Amino acid sequence: MRIAVVTGASSGMGREFVLALEKEYRDQLEEIWVLARRRQRLEKLQSESSVPLRIFSIDLQKPQEYQSYLDALQKEKPKVGILVNGAGLGKIGNFSKISREGNLSMIQLNCHVLTKITYDTLPYMKSKSKIVNLASSAAFLPQAGFGVYAASKSYVLSFSRALYWELKQQNIHVMAVCPGPVKTEFFQVAEEFETMAAYKKFFLADPKRVVKKAIRDLKRGREVSVYGLSMQAICLAAKLLPNSLLLKMFSKSQ
Repeated sequence: MRIAVVTGASSGMGREFVLALEKEYRDQLEEIWVLARRRQRLEKLQSESSVPLRIFSIDLQKPQEYQSYLDALQKEKPKVGILVNGAGLGKIGNFSKISREGNLSMIQLNCHVLTKITYDTLPYMKSKSKIVNLASSAAFLPQAGFGVYAASKSYVLSFSRALYWELKQQNIHVMAVCPGPVKTEFFQVAEEFETMAAYKKFFLADPKRVVKKAIRDLKRGREVSVYGLSMQAICLAAKLLPNSLLLKMFSKSQ
């Protein structure tokens, strides 16, 4: 069985990736395994996909629930053609103002879970398989007022780029996706403690377009996919200018 695996599939970027994979790879996939907490959302998504979905209604941060995914891998021994690590969490606000649980949950989901599922899925991936990790333009430089989230996404970007080279000899392609703000439910959770900086609202992107570009970049063998000229400019600025200068500029804009 040749499958795709998508985490965070019930909403946002994860959901859009399921629909994009169904469209682009329907002749190559027998199933798409979708992992997220909200079963009703996943069942609704099933009605929109011509490729059968295998639903794992689980909390990836709970080992006893995650075990069902491991059991399925061990039992089915599928050929995983594509893994999309789309599950993620962000909280806006200064480190000391966000709850202890809020800060640690970002690290747990964005870093620990992503690493774990990549490690556990990799043995079932062969030549020409692909791994897509959802990072963020926040990965390009530290962000005051978004510190833990930006740091966690820096981990995702660094990890993805290292894997890109490690797995190259096995012909397994790894790509990080680094969008700016995207019009999803993300900010409903992220704004629990503080609201998004006003200037970021001008850069909100359509998730369908972000994913469409990511699929195009994946086919081209890109190492990193950055949507939009504004985010590409920030990426370039982070390479050319001191982080201290950029931190000062963006802090004044909030």
